[in-house]
Amino acid sequence: MRVTSGKYKNRRLRCPPGVIRPAMERMRISVFSILGNLEGMSFLDIFSGSGIMCAEAASRGASEVCAVEKDFGKKKILASNLAFIEEKKNVFIMDAFAFLKKFKGECAYDIVYLDPPFAFAKKTDLLNMAFENAFLKDSSVMVIHYPKEDDKDFENVVSGLETIDIRSYGRSMVRFLRKRCLT
Repeated sequence: MRVTSGKYKNRRLRCPPGVIRPAMERMRISVFSILGNLEGMSFLDIFSGSGIMCAEAASRGASEVCAVEKDFGKKKILASNLAFIEEKKNVFIMDAFAFLKKFKGECAYDIVYLDPPFAFAKKTDLLNMAFENAFLKDSSVMVIHYPKEDDKDFENVVSGLETIDIRSYGRSMVRFLRKRCLT
C-alpha cells in the first residue's frame, strides 16, 4: 500500500497482520479530493489499522494527525508506518469509545475519519459520542466508511450533524457530515 499524493507520495506502508481492510486507493484519492486542501488542519483517524489515512492526510498538508487503534498487535507496524511523518503525530492503542471518553472536550479536530470494521454494530453510537464529546470544531468534517447495507442506519444519525456528501465504492459507502447550521 502506498501514499497516493502530496509530500509523501509513493511512500510505502506495511499492512498489519490479521483481519484488516485498508482503505482502497481509489477511495482514498476520492475522499481527499472531496476534503480539499488540508494545509494546517488536524486529522483524527479512529480505527486506524495501518495508518494509511493519517499518512495521506499529513502528505496533503495536515499539520497534526492522530491515529486510534484498539488492536495492540498492530501497534508496532502502525508506529513504524507513521515514523516518517514530520508533522505532529499521536498514536493511541485503545478502544474508540475509551478514547472519545478519555479526551472528551480536550481536543477538537478539523477532520474526523471513522473506519470501523464492517461487522461493528455501534457505528451510529460512535458518531453520536464523537459529536457529543466535542471532538468537532464548528467547521469540522466527519467522514465515515461503512458497508452499503448499513446506509439506512445513517438517515438521521445525529440531530446535530448533516450529510454533505455520500459516495459509493463497490460494496462500501463513505458519508461526509458536518455540524448542522442553526438558522
